[in-house]
Amino acid sequence: MLKSIRFRATLIALICIVALFFLTPTLIQELPDFWKQKLPKDKIRLGLDLQGGMHLVLEVDTMKAIESMMERLSGNLKETLMAQKIRFRNIERAAEQTISLELTNPAERGNFEKVLQDYFPDLVFASSSSMTDGREKISLQLKKSRADEIKKMSVEQSLETIRNRIDQFGISEPEIIPQGDDRIVIQLPGVTDANRAKNLIGKTALLEFKLLDEDHSLEEALRGNVPDGSFIAYGAGGRRAGAAPYLLKSKTLLSGDALESAKVQIGDRFGTPHVSMKFNAQGARDFERITGENVGKRLAIVLDGNVYSAPVIKQRIAGGQAVIEGSFDMEEARDLAIVLRAGALPAPVNILEERTVGPSLGQDSIRSGIWSCLVSGFLIIVFMAFYYRLSGLIADLALVLNIALLLGFMVMIGATLTLPGIAGIILTVGMAVDANILICERIREELRVGKTPRAAVEAGYTKAFLTIFDSNTTSLLVALFLFGFGTGPVKGFAVTLTVGILTSMFTAVYVTRVVYDYILWNHKITKLSI
Repeated sequence: MLKSIRFRATLIALICIVALFFLTPTLIQELPDFWKQKLPKDKIRLGLDLQGGMHLVLEVDTMKAIESMMERLSGNLKETLMAQKIRFRNIERAAEQTISLELTNPAERGNFEKVLQDYFPDLVFASSSSMTDGREKISLQLKKSRADEIKKMSVEQSLETIRNRIDQFGISEPEIIPQGDDRIVIQLPGVTDANRAKNLIGKTALLEFKLLDEDHSLEEALRGNVPDGSFIAYGAGGRRAGAAPYLLKSKTLLSGDALESAKVQIGDRFGTPHVSMKFNAQGARDFERITGENVGKRLAIVLDGNVYSAPVIKQRIAGGQAVIEGSFDMEEARDLAIVLRAGALPAPVNILEERTVGPSLGQDSIRSGIWSCLVSGFLIIVFMAFYYRLSGLIADLALVLNIALLLGFMVMIGATLTLPGIAGIILTVGMAVDANILICERIREELRVGKTPRAAVEAGYTKAFLTIFDSNTTSLLVALFLFGFGTGPVKGFAVTLTVGILTSMFTAVYVTRVVYDYILWNHKITKLSI
């Protein structure tokens, strides 16, 4: 029996040492150098409500993703019909999911249908009507299944892109989860610069390379006479900021999809930061071909519809390198590089809800939570010691150990402590004490019928265990469901409740039993203080 007690006591000691090992960085502010270099230094991670930060609810404009798809299909259809020598007029995107055009020769309807079948399976006929001069007006619509797929993919891609941006921004423990069909919930603990975070998350970052239309007059275009196949764009900052206008060709020669990397560099001449871009293998070949075919022309670098620079192509550029220059400061250049590396959002996102929690409010929450734990813990410790005497002190030891193990293992698994999580800790304290009360009452019953202390303890634990196990198992299942289906604060509560149930079962049943066995076998007592 003594060997069994020593083995169990050693196991308990090892588990406690592991928990305290991970809890040390939280308890000790200034760690020795050797600890910082070689040992875990993570502290208890605090959630948004305790640390302060931002809470955002974003809505992905999925209809814009469909509009962009229809715009591309319209351009591709135009080029394909010209290549197949099918005569048409006035091809344009008529509505969000509709393309309209006129077939000048109705006899080519069969060839037109074959083009749709072979090259554009996502488009179906919406309507068709004959015109007075013999032409046929046709409306094409995007399949509903394809439209739903684009909406779903745009939300998923937005989620991944935003997650990549935030990871590169350096925010620890962000929470980024989908909500409904087109919304994304973001929690950013510790963020103090709200505007910078919103700009980083919400920037579409659509990078395009387009040629300037130097065959037509910019002045005429500004008067409203914009030539077909061209449009007016403005420099960084947009029209409202008084940026210079540019007349650009609509065709995109190269897009941000071809980027491999983007980083901030300092210019040699004036020491101003710029963003250096490197294309992937295919992008480098395309960029070399584009620059070789357009020597002497101006190539505009367009980001989110604004022209950042429009240099003259002096020669064929090999190597797949390009530069975005502008009146950046270092922080703006770094954020631009982040969004380019993370990729463009497939659709714009709108901020529906924004909440900012200040650090002072978080500190108040922590202070209130700690006081509530201390007061409730103190009252329970006093009650147990007064009502159950020595057995109550054993239960108090298990209670203190339970809290230490809970916090230590939360650090070990990287869980985040939230305000509802503190409520989960307090609930765990109550559940742990409840288990010890059941055990103590069972032992009392056995002592009343005349059993010896050893027999009473054995019977008390045996009879109380099933009740304790059943109640904790049901609570654990509820906690797991809350974690699986809950969001934000609910998950924080579920995490601490789950870990707390496991540690309370260990301390209330296993640790206290070892203490009882040690006292009864080592000291051979004949009367149990309970």
